[in-house]
Amino acid sequence: MERFIVEIGMGVDFHGQDVTKAAVKAAKDAISRSCLVGLNEVCGFTQDNIDEKVVIDVAIGTTRPDLVRTDEVKKCFPVGKVNVRAVYGGLKTEGLYFTKFGDKDDSIEVAVASVSVKIKK
Repeated sequence: MERFIVEIGMGVDFHGQDVTKAAVKAAKDAISRSCLVGLNEVCGFTQDNIDEKVVIDVAIGTTRPDLVRTDEVKKCFPVGKVNVRAVYGGLKTEGLYFTKFGDKDDSIEVAVASVSVKIKK
């Protein structure tokens, strides 16, 4: 298996302090800047074999990795075998507190995602 793409993304939950929402946004941010078109031409992906050939490893850095619902992050990726792990990282910074926005406190949660796409030979 060879690694072909590494992309980094950032996601923020401004209100609600939900690390999973921030993680999902980070994953979507990372994959929004890449397209597998070149790999498709080299590897000959088809509708039937792409899930067998593509492995996606995702690391999510957040202040509360134990609260990240990794199954929600996996849903961001339409193809391949997806592995998601949450690790300590990210950022919690001062924000705005309005309960009508869903806030539990006055913080903002920031998550960072590293997405690696590997291809099975």
